[in-house]
Amino acid sequence: MKNIEQRNKRLEVEDIKYIWHPFTQMQEYEKEQPLIIEKGKGCMLKDIYGTEYIDGVSSLWTNVHGHRKAKIDTAIKQQLAKIAHSTLLGISNIPAIECARKLVEIAPKGLTKVFYSDNGSTAAEIALKMAFQYQQQAAGGNPKKKKFITMANGYHGDTIGSVSLGGIDLFHATYRPLLFESFKVQAPYCYRCPFGKFPSVCGLECLNAVEDIMKTHAGEVTALVMEPLVQGAGGMLVHPWGYLKGIRELCSKYNIIMIADEVAVGFGKTGKMFACEHEQVTPDIMALAKGISGGYLPLAATLTTEEIFRGFLGKFEEFKTFFHGHTYTGNPLACAAAIANLEIFEEERVVEKLQTTIEQFSKKLQTFYSLKHVGDIRQRGVMVGIELVADRGTKEPFPVENKTGHKVIMEARRHGVIIRPLGDVIVLMPPLSISAEKLDELCDVTYESIKIVTETL
Repeated sequence: MKNIEQRNKRLEVEDIKYIWHPFTQMQEYEKEQPLIIEKGKGCMLKDIYGTEYIDGVSSLWTNVHGHRKAKIDTAIKQQLAKIAHSTLLGISNIPAIECARKLVEIAPKGLTKVFYSDNGSTAAEIALKMAFQYQQQAAGGNPKKKKFITMANGYHGDTIGSVSLGGIDLFHATYRPLLFESFKVQAPYCYRCPFGKFPSVCGLECLNAVEDIMKTHAGEVTALVMEPLVQGAGGMLVHPWGYLKGIRELCSKYNIIMIADEVAVGFGKTGKMFACEHEQVTPDIMALAKGISGGYLPLAATLTTEEIFRGFLGKFEEFKTFFHGHTYTGNPLACAAAIANLEIFEEERVVEKLQTTIEQFSKKLQTFYSLKHVGDIRQRGVMVGIELVADRGTKEPFPVENKTGHKVIMEARRHGVIIRPLGDVIVLMPPLSISAEKLDELCDVTYESIKIVTETL
Protein backbone atom coordinates (compact mmCIF):
# COMPACT_ATOMS: atom_id res chain seq x y z
CA MET A 1 0.00 0.00 0.00
CA LYS A 2 2.83 2.37 0.88
CA ASN A 3 4.46 1.72 -2.51
CA ILE A 4 1.21 2.58 -4.29
CA GLU A 5 0.88 5.81 -2.33
CA GLN A 6 4.46 6.74 -3.18
CA ARG A 7 3.83 5.96 -6.85
CA ASN A 8 0.71 8.13 -6.91
CA LYS A 9 2.49 11.10 -5.36
CA ARG A 10 5.36 10.67 -7.80
CA LEU A 11 2.97 10.60 -10.75
CA GLU A 12 1.26 13.79 -9.61
CA VAL A 13 4.58 15.58 -9.25
CA GLU A 14 5.90 14.32 -12.58
CA ASP A 15 2.69 15.15 -14.41
CA ILE A 16 3.18 18.81 -13.55
CA LYS A 17 6.95 18.64 -13.97
CA TYR A 18 7.03 17.07 -17.45
CA ILE A 19 3.71 17.36 -19.28
CA TRP A 20 2.39 20.41 -21.12
CA HIS A 21 -1.35 19.68 -21.41
CA PRO A 22 -3.29 20.76 -24.53
CA PHE A 23 -5.86 23.56 -24.33
CA THR A 24 -4.88 24.00 -20.69
CA GLN A 25 -3.57 27.09 -18.90
CA MET A 26 -0.74 25.41 -17.05
CA GLN A 27 -0.38 28.19 -14.46
CA GLU A 28 -3.93 27.39 -13.33
CA TYR A 29 -3.52 23.64 -13.74
CA GLU A 30 -0.56 23.52 -11.38
CA LYS A 31 -2.78 24.84 -8.59
CA GLU A 32 -5.24 21.97 -8.90
CA GLN A 33 -5.07 18.33 -7.86
CA PRO A 34 -4.08 16.38 -11.01
CA LEU A 35 -6.61 13.81 -12.14
CA ILE A 36 -4.66 10.84 -13.50
CA ILE A 37 -6.69 8.08 -15.15
CA GLU A 38 -5.47 4.52 -14.80
CA LYS A 39 -8.32 2.30 -15.97
CA GLY A 40 -11.62 2.33 -17.83
CA LYS A 41 -14.59 0.04 -18.36
CA GLY A 42 -17.76 0.84 -20.25
CA CYS A 43 -18.60 4.51 -19.74
CA MET A 44 -16.57 4.68 -16.52
CA LEU A 45 -13.02 5.87 -15.85
CA LYS A 46 -10.99 5.09 -12.74
CA ASP A 47 -8.14 7.23 -11.40
CA ILE A 48 -4.95 6.12 -9.64
CA TYR A 49 -6.75 6.26 -6.26
CA GLY A 50 -9.56 3.99 -7.44
CA THR A 51 -12.18 6.75 -7.68
CA GLU A 52 -14.65 6.22 -10.53
CA TYR A 53 -16.01 8.86 -12.91
CA ILE A 54 -18.57 8.88 -15.70
CA ASP A 55 -16.78 9.67 -18.98
CA GLY A 56 -19.18 12.48 -19.88
CA VAL A 57 -17.32 13.58 -23.01
CA SER A 58 -16.34 10.12 -24.30
CA SER A 59 -12.63 10.87 -23.83
CA LEU A 60 -12.85 13.97 -26.02
CA TRP A 61 -15.64 12.81 -28.33
CA THR A 62 -13.91 9.61 -29.46
CA ASN A 63 -15.11 6.65 -27.38
CA VAL A 64 -18.13 5.07 -28.98
CA HIS A 65 -18.90 1.68 -27.45
CA GLY A 66 -17.27 2.17 -24.07
CA HIS A 67 -13.81 1.40 -22.75
CA ARG A 68 -12.45 -2.15 -22.88
CA LYS A 69 -14.94 -3.31 -25.50
CA ALA A 70 -14.07 -7.01 -25.86
CA LYS A 71 -14.39 -7.20 -29.65
CA ILE A 72 -12.05 -4.25 -30.23
CA ASP A 73 -9.59 -5.43 -27.58
CA THR A 74 -9.43 -8.82 -29.27
CA ALA A 75 -9.05 -7.36 -32.78
CA ILE A 76 -6.03 -5.32 -31.69
CA LYS A 77 -4.43 -8.29 -29.93
CA GLN A 78 -4.92 -10.54 -32.94
CA GLN A 79 -3.46 -7.96 -35.30
CA LEU A 80 -0.53 -7.34 -32.95
CA ALA A 81 0.34 -11.02 -33.26
CA LYS A 82 0.76 -10.47 -37.01
CA ILE A 83 2.28 -7.00 -37.49
CA ALA A 84 1.95 -3.63 -35.75
CA HIS A 85 2.87 -1.35 -38.63
CA SER A 86 3.78 -1.41 -42.29
CA THR A 87 3.92 1.61 -44.57
CA LEU A 88 1.13 2.38 -47.03
CA LEU A 89 3.49 4.28 -49.35
CA GLY A 90 3.49 2.14 -52.47
CA ILE A 91 2.45 -1.08 -50.71
CA SER A 92 -0.60 -2.09 -48.70
CA ASN A 93 -1.83 -4.15 -45.75
CA ILE A 94 -4.92 -6.27 -45.08
CA PRO A 95 -6.64 -4.21 -42.34
CA ALA A 96 -6.26 -0.98 -44.35
CA ILE A 97 -7.95 -2.59 -47.36
CA GLU A 98 -10.80 -4.11 -45.36
CA CYS A 99 -11.40 -0.93 -43.37
CA ALA A 100 -11.49 1.19 -46.54
CA ARG A 101 -14.08 -1.15 -48.09
CA LYS A 102 -16.27 -0.94 -44.99
CA LEU A 103 -16.04 2.86 -44.89
CA VAL A 104 -17.06 3.17 -48.53
CA GLU A 105 -19.96 0.76 -47.97
CA ILE A 106 -21.46 2.90 -45.18
CA ALA A 107 -20.47 6.39 -46.39
CA PRO A 108 -22.86 8.65 -48.30
CA LYS A 109 -23.30 7.25 -51.80
CA GLY A 110 -20.70 8.49 -54.27
CA LEU A 111 -17.71 8.60 -51.91
CA THR A 112 -15.52 5.82 -53.27
CA LYS A 113 -11.89 6.46 -52.33
CA VAL A 114 -10.23 6.50 -48.89
CA PHE A 115 -7.03 8.38 -48.03
CA TYR A 116 -5.79 7.55 -44.52
CA SER A 117 -4.08 9.73 -41.93
CA ASP A 118 -4.04 9.79 -38.13
CA ASN A 119 -6.17 12.63 -36.70
CA GLY A 120 -8.84 15.17 -37.49
CA SER A 121 -6.44 17.97 -38.31
CA THR A 122 -4.64 15.89 -40.92
CA ALA A 123 -7.93 14.64 -42.37
CA ALA A 124 -9.02 18.26 -42.90
CA GLU A 125 -5.57 19.30 -44.16
CA ILE A 126 -5.70 16.51 -46.73
CA ALA A 127 -9.19 17.59 -47.82
CA LEU A 128 -8.14 21.17 -48.50
CA LYS A 129 -4.98 20.09 -50.37
CA MET A 130 -6.92 17.57 -52.45
CA ALA A 131 -9.48 20.19 -53.43
CA PHE A 132 -6.83 22.77 -54.25
CA GLN A 133 -4.63 20.43 -56.32
CA TYR A 134 -7.67 19.07 -58.17
CA GLN A 135 -8.54 22.57 -59.34
CA GLN A 136 -4.97 23.15 -60.47
CA GLN A 137 -4.53 20.04 -62.61
CA ALA A 138 -7.76 18.15 -63.31
CA ALA A 139 -9.63 18.39 -66.59
CA GLY A 140 -12.71 19.48 -64.65
CA GLY A 141 -10.77 21.91 -62.47
CA ASN A 142 -10.07 25.63 -62.75
CA PRO A 143 -6.59 26.92 -61.78
CA LYS A 144 -8.07 30.31 -60.94
CA LYS A 145 -9.95 28.75 -58.02
CA LYS A 146 -7.52 29.21 -55.13
CA LYS A 147 -9.63 30.32 -52.17
CA PHE A 148 -11.99 28.67 -49.70
CA ILE A 149 -15.31 29.58 -48.12
CA THR A 150 -15.18 28.88 -44.39
CA MET A 151 -17.53 29.31 -41.44
CA ALA A 152 -17.45 31.64 -38.47
CA ASN A 153 -17.12 29.56 -35.30
CA GLY A 154 -15.71 26.71 -37.39
CA TYR A 155 -13.03 24.36 -36.12
CA HIS A 156 -11.11 21.86 -38.24
CA GLY A 157 -7.98 21.17 -36.20
CA ASP A 158 -4.74 22.77 -35.15
CA THR A 159 -2.29 22.37 -38.03
CA ILE A 160 -1.71 25.57 -40.03
CA GLY A 161 -3.88 24.62 -42.99
CA SER A 162 -6.69 23.42 -40.73
CA VAL A 163 -6.42 26.56 -38.61
CA SER A 164 -6.71 28.63 -41.80
CA LEU A 165 -10.09 26.97 -42.35
CA GLY A 166 -11.20 27.69 -38.78
CA GLY A 167 -13.13 30.61 -37.39
CA ILE A 168 -12.65 30.76 -33.62
CA ASP A 169 -10.59 33.82 -32.71
CA LEU A 170 -9.75 32.51 -29.25
CA PHE A 171 -7.92 29.57 -30.83
CA HIS A 172 -6.77 31.07 -34.11
CA ALA A 173 -6.18 34.84 -33.89
CA THR A 174 -2.59 34.52 -32.65
CA TYR A 175 -1.59 32.63 -35.78
CA ARG A 176 -3.30 34.90 -38.30
CA PRO A 177 -0.01 36.10 -39.89
CA LEU A 178 0.75 32.46 -40.77
CA LEU A 179 -2.62 31.65 -42.34
CA PHE A 180 -4.05 31.86 -45.84
CA GLU A 181 -7.12 34.06 -46.27
CA SER A 182 -10.59 32.71 -46.93
CA PHE A 183 -14.07 34.06 -47.53
CA LYS A 184 -15.61 33.83 -44.07
CA VAL A 185 -19.39 33.45 -43.78
CA GLN A 186 -21.59 33.88 -40.72
CA ALA A 187 -22.66 30.37 -39.79
CA PRO A 188 -25.92 29.66 -37.94
CA TYR A 189 -25.94 30.50 -34.22
CA CYS A 190 -29.67 30.61 -33.61
CA TYR A 191 -29.44 31.61 -29.93
CA ARG A 192 -27.32 34.64 -30.85
CA CYS A 193 -28.33 35.06 -34.48
CA PRO A 194 -25.77 37.30 -36.25
CA PHE A 195 -28.59 38.53 -38.52
CA GLY A 196 -30.93 39.45 -35.66
CA LYS A 197 -33.55 36.91 -36.76
CA PHE A 198 -35.67 34.34 -34.93
CA PRO A 199 -35.63 30.69 -36.08
CA SER A 200 -39.36 30.55 -36.77
CA VAL A 201 -39.23 33.43 -39.27
CA CYS A 202 -35.59 33.67 -40.32
CA GLY A 203 -35.98 32.17 -43.81
CA LEU A 204 -32.44 30.77 -43.42
CA GLU A 205 -30.87 34.20 -43.80
CA CYS A 206 -27.55 32.51 -42.98
CA LEU A 207 -27.88 30.46 -46.18
CA ASN A 208 -28.60 33.57 -48.22
CA ALA A 209 -25.36 35.05 -46.90
CA VAL A 210 -23.45 32.06 -48.29
CA GLU A 211 -25.02 32.48 -51.71
CA ASP A 212 -24.17 36.19 -51.73
CA ILE A 213 -20.47 35.29 -51.48
CA MET A 214 -20.76 32.53 -54.07
CA LYS A 215 -22.48 34.83 -56.56
CA THR A 216 -19.58 37.24 -56.39
CA HIS A 217 -16.62 34.93 -55.90
CA ALA A 218 -17.51 31.50 -57.32
CA GLY A 219 -14.80 31.87 -59.97
CA GLU A 220 -12.17 32.17 -57.22
CA VAL A 221 -13.42 29.51 -54.80
CA THR A 222 -11.93 26.02 -54.67
CA ALA A 223 -14.19 24.63 -51.96
CA LEU A 224 -16.54 25.36 -49.09
CA VAL A 225 -15.64 23.70 -45.78
CA MET A 226 -18.15 23.03 -43.01
CA GLU A 227 -18.97 20.89 -40.01
CA PRO A 228 -22.38 19.43 -40.94
CA LEU A 229 -25.25 19.92 -38.47
CA VAL A 230 -23.15 20.76 -35.40
CA GLN A 231 -20.16 23.07 -35.01
CA GLY A 232 -18.51 21.34 -32.10
CA ALA A 233 -15.65 23.41 -30.72
CA GLY A 234 -17.53 26.60 -31.64
CA GLY A 235 -19.95 25.88 -28.79
CA MET A 236 -22.08 22.92 -29.92
CA LEU A 237 -23.88 25.19 -32.39
CA VAL A 238 -26.69 23.22 -34.02
CA HIS A 239 -27.62 24.24 -37.55
CA PRO A 240 -31.30 24.63 -38.47
CA TRP A 241 -32.91 21.99 -40.67
CA GLY A 242 -32.38 22.67 -44.35
CA TYR A 243 -29.10 24.52 -43.96
CA LEU A 244 -26.90 21.52 -44.76
CA LYS A 245 -28.94 20.50 -47.80
CA GLY A 246 -29.01 24.13 -48.91
CA ILE A 247 -25.22 24.31 -48.77
CA ARG A 248 -24.97 21.17 -50.93
CA GLU A 249 -27.33 22.68 -53.51
CA LEU A 250 -25.40 25.96 -53.60
CA CYS A 251 -22.07 24.19 -54.04
CA SER A 252 -23.50 22.23 -56.96
CA LYS A 253 -25.09 25.35 -58.46
CA TYR A 254 -21.86 27.37 -58.38
CA ASN A 255 -19.50 24.46 -59.14
CA ILE A 256 -17.74 24.59 -55.77
CA ILE A 257 -16.33 21.50 -54.06
CA MET A 258 -18.13 20.73 -50.79
CA ILE A 259 -15.94 19.47 -47.93
CA ALA A 260 -17.81 18.02 -44.93
CA ASP A 261 -15.73 17.77 -41.78
CA GLU A 262 -17.40 14.89 -39.91
CA VAL A 263 -14.50 14.40 -37.50
CA ALA A 264 -16.60 15.36 -34.47
CA VAL A 265 -20.09 14.48 -35.69
CA GLY A 266 -19.46 11.16 -37.43
CA PHE A 267 -20.05 7.60 -36.17
CA GLY A 268 -23.45 7.87 -34.58
CA LYS A 269 -23.12 10.93 -32.40
CA THR A 270 -25.87 12.90 -34.18
CA GLY A 271 -28.25 9.94 -34.23
CA LYS A 272 -27.20 8.63 -37.65
CA MET A 273 -23.91 7.11 -38.72
CA PHE A 274 -22.92 10.36 -40.44
CA ALA A 275 -24.43 13.81 -39.99
CA CYS A 276 -24.81 14.27 -43.75
CA GLU A 277 -27.35 11.42 -43.76
CA HIS A 278 -29.91 13.57 -41.91
CA GLU A 279 -30.48 15.63 -45.06
CA GLN A 280 -29.44 13.03 -47.67
CA VAL A 281 -26.31 14.95 -48.59
CA THR A 282 -23.21 13.56 -50.27
CA PRO A 283 -20.26 15.94 -50.03
CA ASP A 284 -17.43 15.83 -52.56
CA ILE A 285 -14.90 15.23 -49.76
CA MET A 286 -15.57 14.01 -46.21
CA ALA A 287 -13.09 14.05 -43.31
CA LEU A 288 -13.38 11.40 -40.58
CA ALA A 289 -11.49 10.69 -37.34
CA LYS A 290 -12.30 10.49 -33.59
CA GLY A 291 -14.89 7.68 -33.40
CA ILE A 292 -13.51 5.85 -36.43
CA SER A 293 -11.49 3.43 -34.28
CA GLY A 294 -14.02 3.31 -31.47
CA GLY A 295 -11.85 5.70 -29.47
CA TYR A 296 -8.94 3.28 -29.28
CA LEU A 297 -6.12 4.37 -31.59
CA PRO A 298 -5.23 7.40 -33.74
CA LEU A 299 -6.78 6.98 -37.17
CA ALA A 300 -8.38 9.30 -39.70
CA ALA A 301 -9.68 9.04 -43.24
CA THR A 302 -10.50 11.51 -45.98
CA LEU A 303 -13.08 10.11 -48.41
CA THR A 304 -13.69 11.51 -51.84
CA THR A 305 -15.42 10.85 -55.16
CA GLU A 306 -14.17 9.00 -58.20
CA GLU A 307 -14.19 12.28 -60.13
CA ILE A 308 -11.79 13.99 -57.76
CA PHE A 309 -9.59 10.87 -57.54
CA ARG A 310 -9.29 10.70 -61.34
CA GLY A 311 -8.09 14.29 -61.39
CA PHE A 312 -4.83 13.00 -59.89
CA LEU A 313 -4.20 10.30 -62.49
CA GLY A 314 -1.55 10.82 -65.15
CA LYS A 315 1.82 9.79 -66.45
CA PHE A 316 4.72 9.67 -64.00
CA GLU A 317 6.40 12.68 -65.60
CA GLU A 318 3.26 14.80 -65.32
CA PHE A 319 3.64 14.87 -61.49
CA LYS A 320 -0.09 14.80 -60.83
CA THR A 321 0.50 12.54 -57.84
CA PHE A 322 -0.98 13.62 -54.51
CA PHE A 323 2.33 14.22 -52.72
CA HIS A 324 1.04 13.87 -49.20
CA GLY A 325 1.40 11.15 -46.58
CA HIS A 326 2.09 10.30 -42.95
CA THR A 327 4.34 7.69 -41.41
CA TYR A 328 1.47 5.84 -39.75
CA THR A 329 -0.98 6.21 -42.63
CA GLY A 330 -3.19 3.09 -42.73
CA ASN A 331 -1.66 1.67 -39.54
CA PRO A 332 -2.77 -1.99 -39.30
CA LEU A 333 -3.48 -1.90 -35.56
CA ALA A 334 -5.68 1.19 -35.86
CA CYS A 335 -7.45 -0.19 -38.94
CA ALA A 336 -8.09 -3.48 -37.13
CA ALA A 337 -9.71 -1.54 -34.30
CA ALA A 338 -11.79 0.44 -36.83
CA ILE A 339 -13.02 -2.74 -38.53
CA ALA A 340 -14.15 -4.16 -35.18
CA ASN A 341 -15.78 -0.82 -34.34
CA LEU A 342 -17.80 -0.84 -37.56
CA GLU A 343 -18.79 -4.47 -37.08
CA ILE A 344 -20.13 -3.60 -33.60
CA PHE A 345 -22.27 -0.85 -35.11
CA GLU A 346 -23.83 -3.42 -37.44
CA GLU A 347 -24.05 -6.45 -35.15
CA GLU A 348 -25.44 -4.59 -32.15
CA ARG A 349 -27.69 -2.22 -34.17
CA VAL A 350 -26.09 0.66 -32.30
CA VAL A 351 -27.63 3.56 -34.21
CA GLU A 352 -31.10 2.03 -34.06
CA LYS A 353 -30.93 1.44 -30.31
CA LEU A 354 -29.41 4.87 -29.74
CA GLN A 355 -32.74 6.59 -30.45
CA THR A 356 -34.06 5.62 -27.01
CA THR A 357 -30.97 7.15 -25.37
CA ILE A 358 -31.39 10.36 -27.37
CA GLU A 359 -35.04 10.65 -26.32
CA GLN A 360 -34.15 10.10 -22.65
CA PHE A 361 -31.37 12.69 -22.95
CA SER A 362 -33.78 15.25 -24.42
CA LYS A 363 -36.28 14.83 -21.60
CA LYS A 364 -33.63 15.20 -18.92
CA LEU A 365 -32.16 18.28 -20.58
CA GLN A 366 -35.49 20.10 -20.59
CA THR A 367 -35.35 20.24 -16.78
CA PHE A 368 -32.22 22.39 -17.03
CA TYR A 369 -34.34 25.37 -18.12
CA SER A 370 -35.51 25.64 -14.52
CA LEU A 371 -32.01 26.95 -13.74
CA LYS A 372 -32.08 30.71 -14.21
CA HIS A 373 -28.56 30.90 -15.64
CA VAL A 374 -29.13 28.33 -18.40
CA GLY A 375 -29.68 30.41 -21.52
CA ASP A 376 -29.77 27.79 -24.24
CA ILE A 377 -29.64 24.01 -24.58
CA ARG A 378 -28.46 22.68 -27.94
CA GLN A 379 -28.74 19.01 -28.78
CA ARG A 380 -28.31 16.83 -31.82
CA GLY A 381 -28.19 13.15 -30.93
CA VAL A 382 -25.86 12.73 -27.94
CA MET A 383 -24.03 15.97 -28.71
CA VAL A 384 -25.11 18.60 -26.19
CA GLY A 385 -24.11 22.16 -25.35
CA ILE A 386 -25.59 24.01 -22.37
CA GLU A 387 -24.88 27.74 -22.63
CA LEU A 388 -24.67 29.54 -19.30
CA VAL A 389 -25.45 33.25 -19.07
CA ALA A 390 -25.39 35.89 -16.35
CA ASP A 391 -28.83 37.15 -17.42
CA ARG A 392 -31.25 34.99 -19.38
CA GLY A 393 -33.37 37.93 -20.47
CA THR A 394 -30.53 39.87 -22.09
CA LYS A 395 -28.31 36.82 -22.87
CA GLU A 396 -25.47 38.68 -21.15
CA PRO A 397 -22.54 36.30 -20.65
CA PHE A 398 -20.68 35.87 -17.40
CA PRO A 399 -17.41 37.81 -17.11
CA VAL A 400 -14.56 35.70 -18.47
CA GLU A 401 -12.59 36.08 -15.25
CA ASN A 402 -15.37 34.28 -13.36
CA LYS A 403 -14.34 31.03 -15.09
CA THR A 404 -17.93 29.87 -14.73
CA GLY A 405 -17.70 26.93 -17.09
CA HIS A 406 -14.47 25.71 -15.54
CA LYS A 407 -15.93 25.92 -12.05
CA VAL A 408 -18.93 23.86 -13.15
CA ILE A 409 -16.83 21.03 -14.56
CA MET A 410 -14.62 20.98 -11.45
CA GLU A 411 -17.72 20.77 -9.26
CA ALA A 412 -18.98 17.88 -11.39
CA ARG A 413 -15.63 16.15 -11.01
CA ARG A 414 -16.04 16.23 -7.25
CA HIS A 415 -19.24 14.24 -7.76
CA GLY A 416 -17.82 11.61 -10.10
CA VAL A 417 -18.38 13.10 -13.57
CA ILE A 418 -15.75 14.19 -16.10
CA ILE A 419 -16.93 16.86 -18.56
CA ARG A 420 -15.29 19.83 -20.29
CA PRO A 421 -16.51 23.33 -21.10
CA LEU A 422 -16.17 25.44 -24.21
CA GLY A 423 -15.96 28.75 -22.38
CA ASP A 424 -19.31 28.92 -20.57
CA VAL A 425 -20.89 26.24 -22.73
CA ILE A 426 -20.99 22.95 -20.82
CA VAL A 427 -20.46 20.04 -23.22
CA LEU A 428 -22.01 16.62 -22.68
CA MET A 429 -21.19 13.85 -25.13
CA PRO A 430 -21.14 10.44 -23.47
CA PRO A 431 -20.29 7.14 -25.21
CA LEU A 432 -23.18 5.87 -27.30
CA SER A 433 -23.27 2.80 -25.06
CA ILE A 434 -24.03 4.70 -21.83
CA SER A 435 -26.77 3.04 -19.76
CA ALA A 436 -30.03 4.76 -18.87
CA GLU A 437 -28.95 4.82 -15.22
CA LYS A 438 -25.59 6.43 -15.93
CA LEU A 439 -27.14 8.92 -18.35
CA ASP A 440 -29.50 10.07 -15.61
CA GLU A 441 -26.58 10.37 -13.21
CA LEU A 442 -24.57 12.37 -15.75
CA CYS A 443 -27.46 14.81 -16.20
CA ASP A 444 -28.27 15.05 -12.49
CA VAL A 445 -24.67 15.79 -11.50
CA THR A 446 -24.33 18.37 -14.27
CA TYR A 447 -27.60 20.03 -13.23
CA GLU A 448 -26.55 20.27 -9.58
CA SER A 449 -23.07 21.49 -10.49
CA ILE A 450 -24.50 24.31 -12.62
CA LYS A 451 -26.90 25.21 -9.83
CA ILE A 452 -24.22 25.25 -7.12
CA VAL A 453 -21.77 27.33 -9.14
CA THR A 454 -24.10 29.86 -10.76
CA GLU A 455 -26.16 30.55 -7.65
CA THR A 456 -23.04 31.53 -5.71
CA LEU A 457 -21.76 34.00 -8.32
